[in-house]
Parts: sequence; structure tokens; C-alpha cells
Amino acid sequence: MTTIDLTPGTDTTAAIPGPATPYQDDIARYWDQEARPVNLRLGDVDGLYHHHYGIGDVDVAALGEPGEGARERKVIAELHRLESAQADVLLDHLGGVPREGLLVDAGCGRGGSMVMAHQRFGCRVEGVTLSAKQAEFANQRVRQLGIDEYVRSQVCNMLDMPFETGTAAGSWNNESSMYVDLHDLFAEHSRILAVGGRYVTITGCWNPVYGQPSKWVSQINAHFECNIHSRREYLRAMADNRLVPNAVIDLTAATLPYWELRATSSLVTGIEEAFISSYKDGSFQYLLIAADRV
Repeated sequence: MTTIDLTPGTDTTAAIPGPATPYQDDIARYWDQEARPVNLRLGDVDGLYHHHYGIGDVDVAALGEPGEGARERKVIAELHRLESAQADVLLDHLGGVPREGLLVDAGCGRGGSMVMAHQRFGCRVEGVTLSAKQAEFANQRVRQLGIDEYVRSQVCNMLDMPFETGTAAGSWNNESSMYVDLHDLFAEHSRILAVGGRYVTITGCWNPVYGQPSKWVSQINAHFECNIHSRREYLRAMADNRLVPNAVIDLTAATLPYWELRATSSLVTGIEEAFISSYKDGSFQYLLIAADRV
């Protein structure tokens, strides 16, 4: 484990070695170069920049009438509302977090969930990402909000995080666990969490009942250069690393409205059909798993 000075105010954007393998170097390059409107324009709605999808029913009344000049702006605002609703559900499952506690966002992207976590709990939140551009973006945003004393992103491998053993009250992966080996990932979360601490992930995973990853899952892997794991792999790797699930929630039906709305917007990326089809045929699932460190 690499350790650094985490005193508030210390500049750690590029203080930690990032990629440890050629694959991780490719992922860092991918996210350094990523500038999809679907991530940036949705974040521009209120300054919370997410890198995940949404859940919940679409507020049809908020969209206005088809053909209305402002409808596209309203669709974007609604997609962003559903994204933030997803982050709220993840934070709900962290349980009670003391103001003096530490939360860790592994694979923090541009930092939207970290800002929401600090706003809710008032505690310190540290994020790690392989992308120097994401870390820089997130740190600039928290400076603008005046919360950089409490919220910070740094370039770091989530399999070797710079936090002392047993110091985190909670940690999470929000759609970032498909970039790493699950046993290595959960071993590291188990290490940094205090006994009784809470880990939460929301993730897409392929359904073992389907038999093997479907063609849709393969398309999603190729699109994001990731390696989607099965539901069974998550539960097995947690069990092997002292993380005991207290909630396993299927969010598949809850995320479909987001995807169906996004497919009608100007922000389509070409991957929408794969998500919608795989959710509907049962080969892909959107799960929340919350687990306690024992």
C-alpha cells in the first residue's frame, strides 16, 4: 500500500502512481480523452457531474409537449434528475455516517457523487480515479463550491488506495467495478474499511441464469473497454473478503425508463439498444449490493 499526506489542502491530484498494468493505462487514456455530451451536458444542469445512469419513473409532465422548443432541454434535465436519484439511493445504503468519518469513492469520475455525499453527511470524502483529467475536473469543481477542505479527488489505482487500514466509515463503487478483478477490489475495500463499515456498489452485471454473457453484454464491454462480471462473481468475491451483504436489490426495472428516455434524446451514443435489449431479455441486470465489513 502506498500512503501519502492527506492533510486538508494538500494537492494530491497526481501524487499517487496510477496505472499498474497496460490495461489500466489504456483505461486511464480512455477516460482522459472522454468528453461525451451525455456526461457533460447533464452535469451542466446543476453542476453535479456523474458517470453513471439513472433510476426511477420519468416525470412525463416535466418534459412538455412533443415538438415544443424547450423539450430537449427538459429531457436533459430529467435524465440528470434520474442520475442524481441513483446516487441518492446508493448514499441511502451507506447508513449513518459520522461527520468525522471518511468516505471513499473508488472510481470517482468527475466527482458528482462525492459532492452529494458531503452535502448529506458533512464528512470528508476522498475519490480515486485513474484519469488525471477527471481528478483535475472534480477538484476544480469542489474549489468552486468552497468544499475542497472536505472533498478531494486524486489519481490512484483503486486496488492500492492511499488510506490507512480500517480508517474508512464507508466506501463505494458506482459503475466502476467492471474495470478490475473483483477479488483484488474487495480485498482493498475490506482493508480500508473499519469493522462495521459499509460498502455499496451499483453495477451492471450479467445474469448467470442466462448461461453466458449475451451479445448485448459483449457490445457494452467493447463500447466501454470494460469486463462486466456476473452477479455470482460479486457475491463470491465479497464472501471471500469479509464483506457480508445486507441488501441485494435488483434495479433493472427502475433503470429502464432512463434508458428509454435517453434513446429519444439528442445525446444518444449508439449503446442504448444494447442496454435496453439486455435488460429486457434478462441477460443483464442492474444491481445494488450493500455489504458490511466483519
